[in-house]
Amino acid sequence: MQTSDVISNPLLEKLPPHLKQFIKPQNYEAYTPIDQAVWRYVMRKNVASLPAIAHSSYLEGLQKTGISLEEIPSMYGMNRILKDIGWAAVAVDGFIPPNAFMEFQAYNILVIASDIRKLENIEYTPAPDIIHEAAGHAPIIANPDYAQYLKRFGKIGCKAISSKRDYEMYEAVRKLSILKEAKDIPKKIIAAAEREVEELQNKKEPPSEMAKIRNLHWWTVEYGLIGTIENPKIYGAGLLSSIGESKLCMTNKVVKHTYSAKAALQDFDITQPQPQLFVTPDFAYLCQELEEFADTMALRKGGHRGLAKLIASENLGTIELNTGLQISGVFSKMLTDEDDQVIYFETKGETALSYREKELIGHGTATYKNGFISPIGKLKGSNLLIEDMSPRDLKAYNFYEGKFLEFEYESGITLAGTIVTGTRNVMGSLIIIHFEECEVFYHGELLFKSNSGNFSLAIGSEIISAYSGPADDYSFNRITHVSSTQTIKPHYSEKEKELHQLYQSVRNIREGKNAMFSLEATFNLLQKFHPMDWLLNVEIYELVHLSNPSLEKQVLTHLNDLKTKEPKIATLIDSGLTISRNQTTSPASNMH
Repeated sequence: MQTSDVISNPLLEKLPPHLKQFIKPQNYEAYTPIDQAVWRYVMRKNVASLPAIAHSSYLEGLQKTGISLEEIPSMYGMNRILKDIGWAAVAVDGFIPPNAFMEFQAYNILVIASDIRKLENIEYTPAPDIIHEAAGHAPIIANPDYAQYLKRFGKIGCKAISSKRDYEMYEAVRKLSILKEAKDIPKKIIAAAEREVEELQNKKEPPSEMAKIRNLHWWTVEYGLIGTIENPKIYGAGLLSSIGESKLCMTNKVVKHTYSAKAALQDFDITQPQPQLFVTPDFAYLCQELEEFADTMALRKGGHRGLAKLIASENLGTIELNTGLQISGVFSKMLTDEDDQVIYFETKGETALSYREKELIGHGTATYKNGFISPIGKLKGSNLLIEDMSPRDLKAYNFYEGKFLEFEYESGITLAGTIVTGTRNVMGSLIIIHFEECEVFYHGELLFKSNSGNFSLAIGSEIISAYSGPADDYSFNRITHVSSTQTIKPHYSEKEKELHQLYQSVRNIREGKNAMFSLEATFNLLQKFHPMDWLLNVEIYELVHLSNPSLEKQVLTHLNDLKTKEPKIATLIDSGLTISRNQTTSPASNMH
């Protein structure tokens, strides 16, 4: 596949521009022979060890999604297969903002970080990589109940309101994960990045909606267990793709809790193995708990607390009034009455008005370049809400086009101006009244005065919803994502390139192709120039086991020496030898 090839999946055509900006070419040709060997080792290890501890959907999903054990999957191949189960996949550059990540899920699109972990991080990496995404997430979404949960989670999660600290934390964690996965980064630079994350974590403030829902995502989608406390199975992608932690999590060293929406309050450290995990009885229960959490969000509660969250976030958000009118922008101010009801709000900068997630004609950012202000509430001395007034009622209260009108809300806010016209929703209710030469006062303080142009009054008595992002995806130009940290692409020395050639030779021999070096020559060159490399020795052992006793003995002796010199890789070597002896056969087709 060429990087210029178009990824084929109709779901991708439905994506709005602000999500398409995160998609990047996979650059398949950039994967080295060592990268391919790392993929093969982890996948073969998973298939050998996970049947006993993973949810049955995992191995079934490997077959359905067609993910090969032998080579890294291409986006083209994955999309061809995922299309059959109603999903798609895209490659991105490492971490992307949480709201964007979840919005992709809402569109049934799996976000895949196309980089792959280094050999020294083969058991676990804090950075998202293709093993975690393709081998962890993709197979399990073939389960319809789980796929439904993932989509529902995306729809709710992308509306969660972030705090200012959340945006800072996203950049800090992204930076740390990139540095830890990159080559030859000085320890003092990594330590500084770790301190930055730690300082942000130690800032004492109530967790935001996004922080809470990110926790729920972590303890289910990434690190979830299913079944019973006594006999749990793995379904979380972080565990499925971590050959170290998938084994550890089944021991008593990791505490197991029954899952509930209260897990939203349990933070996590992405750089460390998890000391506790949560067990759900089934996937349907996940949806039940998600809905319980969603009932606590500003998305469903609205009110002054919801608007306060948007103001504190200092980012684009939306409020919806009880009339269905949606106001999207960066909210900067609100006034409330003694009952904490919002009676007035302001946005700053570009703002758009929508109804049912569609921008109202003439009410986009071109009209409201410098913000939007409006009082809301009930009229003083009237039992009728403006939105509920019939044409006869409107006349009775002097709401005539072309007529100068002055009226007062129960809150004490007064408005005076000449009515130009009104905008109604599909039910016929007024949602906007347009004035000219308008003034708005509150207890003698001038809140707004239009010396020229129109003033649009939002009609509604309460805020029923508040959430992150715009009502209409196309109202704002959000193709602005430039993270402060880009992933660091490796540059290889001549010695490293020679090692790549040795890996490629062994791969070619295994696949029955012409090879630059024989197995004997490869082993000798490894011992001479790359004496600490263990993975290629394991691959050589696989090919000579029972067929070349002399070379098999030499390789085994060398691997035993490596285990003595580097005890931390002993388990990895032993696992590789066991898999080689068992000659695990791939159940899936080749996808590249």
